[in-house]
Amino acid sequence: MELKQVILVRTDLKLSPGKMAAQVAHAAVLCTLKSDRLLVNDWLSSGSKKTVLKVKNDAELYKFQKTARDHGIKCEMITDAGRTEIAPGTETCMAIGPEQEEKIDRITGDLSMF
Repeated sequence: MELKQVILVRTDLKLSPGKMAAQVAHAAVLCTLKSDRLLVNDWLSSGSKKTVLKVKNDAELYKFQKTARDHGIKCEMITDAGRTEIAPGTETCMAIGPEQEEKIDRITGDLSMF
């Protein structure tokens, strides 16, 4: 069983590379910490595969959040504190998983990679 995590990042915010990297890291860590321990251990021992994908805006981010939750897949949204580039409370990205790759791909398989 292949496991992976995806992080969806809003392209409409036009985040700098450093800001985007920080937001992606927040999402990956938070979702991992809140996921099932056995699943996380299996994922970590198999290389902890991650993919960063593009979404257009917050509406698309919310759509994927609902779909992941409807399928019982752990997801965590990241809301920015607003100290640097964007307004406080802006939702920048969301991690989904770790989970079985085929389950995640059913939801996010049509999205483009960064």
